[in-house]
Amino acid sequence: MLLNEMIIDENNMAFIPSLGTSYQLNKTAKEIIDLLKQGKNKDEIVKIIAENTGANWRDVYVDVEDFFQKLKIYGLIQ
Repeated sequence: MLLNEMIIDENNMAFIPSLGTSYQLNKTAKEIIDLLKQGKNKDEIVKIIAENTGANWRDVYVDVEDFFQKLKIYGLIQ
């Protein structure tokens, strides 16, 4: 998984050395990537973010699913 080699700086700028690509992340995207690197699955990530933000679980699920689809499109996860 290319996310494992992703380096994220203090400004949430992510860089993947083997691809030479960089991405600007928002706070939630960084949190999702950090949780993925810790081995959390999608449902665990949704639960954690919903609990941390007080947002509705279903709304968080839709947003996390959308982000996962983008990660797949960019080839960062399978």
